[in-house]
Amino acid sequence: MEACSGPVVNRMSYTLDNNLLTPAQRHFYEENGYLVIKNLVSDEDIERFRDEFERICRRDVKVPGLLIMRDVSIAKSEFVPDEKAVMKIQDFQEDDELFRYCTLPQIIKYVECFTGPDILAMHTMLINKPPDPGKKSSRHPMHQDLHFFPFRPADLIVCAWTAMEKIDRSNGCLVVLPGTYKGSLKQHDYPEWEGGVNKLYHGVRDCDKSAPRLHLAMEKGDTVFFHPLLIHGSGMNRTDGFRKAIACHYASGDCHYIDVKGTTQENVEREVAEIAKTEYDIHSPVILKDIWAFRSRLVKGERRNL
Repeated sequence: MEACSGPVVNRMSYTLDNNLLTPAQRHFYEENGYLVIKNLVSDEDIERFRDEFERICRRDVKVPGLLIMRDVSIAKSEFVPDEKAVMKIQDFQEDDELFRYCTLPQIIKYVECFTGPDILAMHTMLINKPPDPGKKSSRHPMHQDLHFFPFRPADLIVCAWTAMEKIDRSNGCLVVLPGTYKGSLKQHDYPEWEGGVNKLYHGVRDCDKSAPRLHLAMEKGDTVFFHPLLIHGSGMNRTDGFRKAIACHYASGDCHYIDVKGTTQENVEREVAEIAKTEYDIHSPVILKDIWAFRSRLVKGERRNL
């Protein structure tokens, strides 16, 4: 007698079924931990974000809570004017123009495939990777974003990272280790680089240099969505121009905060507390959860735990 069997169910653990992602796209993300969507953000929007970034660099506009970061090689040199002095701005949630990126309908509909319908923008940044001065300081060490996040579960967190121009190996595109998001959170430290390391550029300790890695060449407007445990970084900018990208980390309203004391994330909490003292003149005790509660902003649905 032939055994009766039901239909084969292809279960997906890391994406939600909302009829946007194709089965092939969902399978790719399940296998690799990232997914590139071509031409997702318009040239017009990107130019508006670029103009606002330049206004911020010229100090034409002051944004509450915004953190402006200088490359370690520039910070040690003479005064450099305007955007050439800035390698990254983050926490732009109070800037209406830049935060518009985080609410673009075409971005949010993809984010919902990973987080569900209740969505918070947790971390915002615009990266302005400078030409490398010859000390390799424009690199970003291989890391996992979850190292910086005091909230879980990781599978309900996703980053949207959009190229603001053509990005390839010459100007320091993203480098990913496909599939590594299925592993655990690794110990992170500052790498021992001769040319110095930028603030909070922690890297995976003893990262396997023989692991297969992929360089994500992207066109202007292309957007990559990736899991917070995916090991990734970026190479040097060997061109004369500044390589720009805009990004936001999103979390589900079902995520919750954790205490990082006694974990590998304790070093982040100490360093962030020092930044809060120097940048924002906060002298009361600060824990990592406080910083993220301050910088998070509801995008869609309900805010419950975060």
